[in-house]
Amino acid sequence: MTGKDRQDRQDRQDRWHWLLPSHLVAPDGTARPRRTVRDWAVDTALFLLAALVGLVAADSSAEYSGPTVILLDQLTGAAACCALWLRRRWPAGLATGLSLLSAVAPVAGGALLAALFGVAVRRPFREVAAIGALAVAASTVQVFVRPDPTINAGIAILLGFVLILLVTAWGMLVRSRRQLVEALRERARRAEAEAELRVAQAQRLAREAIAREMHDVLAHRLTLLSVHAGALEFRPDAPPEQIARAAGVIRDSAHEALQDLREIIGVLRAPGDSGDAGDPAGGNRPQPTLATLDTLVAESRDAGMKVVLDSTVDDPAAVPAATGRTVYRIAQEGLTNARKHAPGTEVTVTVRGRPGDGLTVDVHNPAPAGPVPHVPGSGQGLIGLTERAALTGGRLEHGPAPDGGFALHAWLPWPA
Repeated sequence: MTGKDRQDRQDRQDRWHWLLPSHLVAPDGTARPRRTVRDWAVDTALFLLAALVGLVAADSSAEYSGPTVILLDQLTGAAACCALWLRRRWPAGLATGLSLLSAVAPVAGGALLAALFGVAVRRPFREVAAIGALAVAASTVQVFVRPDPTINAGIAILLGFVLILLVTAWGMLVRSRRQLVEALRERARRAEAEAELRVAQAQRLAREAIAREMHDVLAHRLTLLSVHAGALEFRPDAPPEQIARAAGVIRDSAHEALQDLREIIGVLRAPGDSGDAGDPAGGNRPQPTLATLDTLVAESRDAGMKVVLDSTVDDPAAVPAATGRTVYRIAQEGLTNARKHAPGTEVTVTVRGRPGDGLTVDVHNPAPAGPVPHVPGSGQGLIGLTERAALTGGRLEHGPAPDGGFALHAWLPWPA
């Protein structure tokens, strides 16, 4: 239900409040529960209070009224008090009727005050003001229709006005407090919903980050497959040892690529995963850092690449994990691109830096000597690396080198 629809329903309920049972229909049009134990206790207390006020008024008027008037006052007061049990169903109608009745029957004054309290609690201000004005007018009329010889007329009018004003103000205070409590509850519910939404969004972003990490690894594996399969295709006369080694690399890379692909699908399918740095498939596999760069280089050398690693970082473990992971991914992407587009060339990976000055990473490969077999790629690796470097507060540049090869250069912050 939109806000406009809710307001229209409220306006219709206010217009036809004479017919709507207010204790069964809430302001938004939804059904209210039946009277609770607390409601019964409040209604009973108001009934007894109104009966007490009526008895006092009847006893006071008996001194200057005849037997018939006294009997009618007693019957009227009893009916007015009993009518209070309908104040939750028809608060405005009951208060209006009791206001008119109190103009000729002082014994209905207590019931009128209780009914006015119910109206102030449940109805909007304009309606409360109108019924309150009617009650003040009826109280004024009562002073002249049923005067009390023991009280000055002006004092009686002022006393009636003050009582009606106090009861109405009390009811409006209760109404405001209830609205405040409901607003706070709604705000709490909304805050909980927003917190759940933020958690879900954080989980989704974390899963996407893990999927990107695994995509880089998967691209590395598939590149190995493509390169060695191409080598077998273009050199069918290679020695059996090289063919066996290439077949072993293809087999291992295919197995690892399938495993990585399974993990990516598992991450994207699992909405409840927190998406931490561990393996979402269930292995808690550690993420690569600068300390594992040697392993990456050794793996590339085992695949037949010529790689020179020149690192002056004495303690790779001291590099922040996020920065070290970015260095690893940059080197991995550079080696992957060199394997695709410049097979057989010597790739140089240079890492320099110290705390406070930042880390620089350079990956360079010369131009290939001969024709290069076409290896398809997504073309998104360098774009993703540029974004990754920017997110860590660094920068990445890439392009053709002066010697005709290709170079990657990145600078990443390393706080002191």
